[in-house]
Amino acid sequence: MATIIQNPFITTGYAGAGYFCDREQETADLIRLLTNGNHVALISPRRYGKTNLIRHCFARPEIADNYYTFVIDIYSTKSIEDFVYRLGAGILETLKPKGKKVWEKFVALLSTVRTGISFDISGNPSWTMSVGDISAPQSTIEEIFTYLAQADRPCLVAIDEFQQITRYSDGTLEAALRTYVQNCPNAYFIFSGSQRHLMGQMFTSPARPFYQSVALYNLSLLPEDKYADFCIRLFEQNNKHLSPDVPHMLYNRFEGITYYMQRTMNELYSTTAVGGECVPQDIDGALQTILAASSLIYEDLLYQLPEKQSRVLMAIAKEGKAKNLTSGKFVRKYGLASPSSVKSAVPALLDKGLVNNEFGVYQIYDKFLELWILVR
Repeated sequence: MATIIQNPFITTGYAGAGYFCDREQETADLIRLLTNGNHVALISPRRYGKTNLIRHCFARPEIADNYYTFVIDIYSTKSIEDFVYRLGAGILETLKPKGKKVWEKFVALLSTVRTGISFDISGNPSWTMSVGDISAPQSTIEEIFTYLAQADRPCLVAIDEFQQITRYSDGTLEAALRTYVQNCPNAYFIFSGSQRHLMGQMFTSPARPFYQSVALYNLSLLPEDKYADFCIRLFEQNNKHLSPDVPHMLYNRFEGITYYMQRTMNELYSTTAVGGECVPQDIDGALQTILAASSLIYEDLLYQLPEKQSRVLMAIAKEGKAKNLTSGKFVRKYGLASPSSVKSAVPALLDKGLVNNEFGVYQIYDKFLELWILVR
């Protein structure tokens, strides 16, 4: 049964080419690299649309008809056991709809975790183990790569937020993965990451295992005119009208970051009547609705932060693009305790993913959180 799309401005997942904006050149580039035997490091800040671009490429006939494709998100993983859990579960869940003959080969090779795979009354497998059940992660990884090497189709594996493996206490995974990848000619990998400095170190430093082993690909922002045309088209296709000023204003407000524009357009579409027109005056109301829905979460987030961290977070939000955070000027401007208090707070905010740092410029990662701080 076909999925019914009530709102064409999709904010979670990939719903097909008709709901995907542009990226024609990027799609062509990635498909060309992968189908010509390259591994790829795909790099951009979070919420630029990396994962949906990958799914868009994997849905194209030249990929879908000839490869097994897997997208594995390891953003929330904290250990090698976590990584193995996500990798194994992701591969099994992708293979399962393809029939017993396809998934049976994978299950048969997983001797180290076989007791963690259960079967329903129809004989279909499920990955029912917990992370704690993975007692020999290195051996399980080897089994998974044995499957990838022996699969009856070539495999494309996208590992999302790949820089996360640098945070594991076991420092052996990076080198082990490089060896497995190098010796698995039946599989090609997209290593997708959002922390530019970590990804850069992993793939461009001669001291790191993955040095010169991938094609580097930086994903830029969507072009403003392409996104505006996309928004207008989706409104018109559904007998609604959109002032061209609306997407341009959102593009400028959110600096072209796809998720925040798309979430706001989703709200604006939902409140525009059939036959009606969405105009710039509607933007503030849409943003108020979005912020109100997250207000309790944001309040709790600030409450849970130590006072020094919350004050620095709010100062960065008010500055917008903050530089020289420990300078006397910045400290005085926002009434912070001292340069040393800022210096100790910033690493914690970076580690928690609340703030990012690009070329010495600090910004709040969540643009809705930043806006909420400014209007609260």
